[in-house]
Amino acid sequence: MKQLKMLLDGVIKNNPTFVLLLGLTPALAITTRVENALSMGISTTIVLILSNVVISLLRKVIPEKIRFISYAIIVSGFVALIEILLTTFFPEIALSLGIFVPLMVVNGLILGRAEEFATHNSPLHSALDGFGIGLGFITALVITAVFREVLGAGTFMGFQLFGENFMPARILTTAPGAFLALGILLAIVARMKGAHKND
Repeated sequence: MKQLKMLLDGVIKNNPTFVLLLGLTPALAITTRVENALSMGISTTIVLILSNVVISLLRKVIPEKIRFISYAIIVSGFVALIEILLTTFFPEIALSLGIFVPLMVVNGLILGRAEEFATHNSPLHSALDGFGIGLGFITALVITAVFREVLGAGTFMGFQLFGENFMPARILTTAPGAFLALGILLAIVARMKGAHKND
């Protein structure tokens, strides 16, 4: 029951993007297409789980003075592994995600969970936390990407959804449109949270 609550909290109550406002850079940069959002979300989740487990295992032997540097080194190792795997097996995805894969090393979402959770909990709970927060991140990226791709391009995962008369809001596929889309979604989430508290 506790494990299920941890997973659901990561998706809903403590959603990293919509609630904690972490990992906003990829949420803004790579959500023009759902495929990119899924790829980035899955990659980040794998790094989250692996780094959380390793940091949890080493939490008692890492000296306090070099703790943050140690976390960054551990995370960078897993990010490098993901980058190699993407480049080798999914070159098109690697090209689409570009610089945002190596930038996971300094993603506040990953380092934040290491500092806040993995440092103080068992490897199993740290893995569950990484999985739950990762699912929440995937959810946020995909929702943002669906919003931007469907309304901004009239497609979903590359498939045309509407007829010739559909006029897409092209601004949503631009950089300013990313801020606009995320702002709208954050407002919706805040409104829903407010309505829930009043019930």
